[in-house]
Amino acid sequence: MSGAGFDPDLDAEHGERPGSPEALRESIPACDRVAYFNTGATGPSPGRVLDAAAAWERYHKVDVLADADPYEVAFDEYERLRERLAAFLDAPADAIGLTESTADGVSAVAAALDWEPGDVVVRTDLEHPAGTLPFERLERRRGVEVRVVDTEDGRIDTDAFADAVADADLACFSSLSWNYGTRLPVRELCEIAADAGAFSLVDAVQSPGQRPLSVPEWGADAVACSGHKWCLGPWGAGLLYVDPAAAGDLHPAQVSYRSVDDAGADAYDLNPGGARFERGTASPGPHVGLREAVETLESVGLDAVRDRVLDLAGRLTDRVDDHRLLSPEDPESGLVTVDVADPEATVERLHGEGIVIRDLPDPEAVRASVHAFNTEAEVDRLAEALNADP
Repeated sequence: MSGAGFDPDLDAEHGERPGSPEALRESIPACDRVAYFNTGATGPSPGRVLDAAAAWERYHKVDVLADADPYEVAFDEYERLRERLAAFLDAPADAIGLTESTADGVSAVAAALDWEPGDVVVRTDLEHPAGTLPFERLERRRGVEVRVVDTEDGRIDTDAFADAVADADLACFSSLSWNYGTRLPVRELCEIAADAGAFSLVDAVQSPGQRPLSVPEWGADAVACSGHKWCLGPWGAGLLYVDPAAAGDLHPAQVSYRSVDDAGADAYDLNPGGARFERGTASPGPHVGLREAVETLESVGLDAVRDRVLDLAGRLTDRVDDHRLLSPEDPESGLVTVDVADPEATVERLHGEGIVIRDLPDPEAVRASVHAFNTEAEVDRLAEALNADP
């Protein structure tokens, strides 16, 4: 049973995967209920994705029990998932670990290095709490110095970054800022860190699903991301890329039978890449859903997704009053941040009008996430509602 792998018959209920942004929209149940502009927090899943994740659970807890070893089947599925999702990131399978979330990956890497008092971590002031809290803990518990590189409107001064990282042990930064939607020069920052002898850790949570992506081209030592945002996958499906050449520096704080090459050996050997951070019995269901989400986006075409995202985001920035726009006028992503008098009240007011956005703590503003499934009419409604704010 486990040889061919798990392949739910989704076409019978949902038909073929969508081949256009319009068909993608039709496949997402939440789009029937609301104009959804909060994918940067959590994306709405197509029906195929929801059913794929649920079908795994039934398959594994009903069908497999009668005919096969559920552990053998699950372990075979982990490997297939790793290979398929690694291909989505254009990375070798042995570099990828199946994690729970971006925060899971960042925290695991932060805890896997040998820290001494006086060691230095560098991050930017753009980081999400997922990229700040693990290092605050190191500062409190291990005496590590945390340096914060200030940015302006989502832009980083690479000279200031180079100065900060010159004697650092680790640099952590985002590939795409969650509060401005700006793209950071990831490859350049990784090269600066490497020249300084610092380990580079990239929070890429906002990148996968917006455009084609080749994680190894960044040159990072580790990249953490997840599939519940722009990929439109379920919660609980994270991915951690670890360059096998850098993996030897990482000794996971938690090791279990999925972290090692041969759990029955007298002396264990850690897996070569991100899989050394996999632990024990975890359901493949969320990653099964993510696999279907990836294949759904690929059926639309990642180039088509990117073009649609940028076109719609540009339509929004063109229509929002100039003095309100905090993101680039020429969008670099689907994230558009807008200045309003009372962000929480604006979010609540728009929700009452059937439009979902979110408020931000820094800058104090609202953020719209524009994906390929949105429509021109929705974007126009959103712009009009934002411009009506006092």
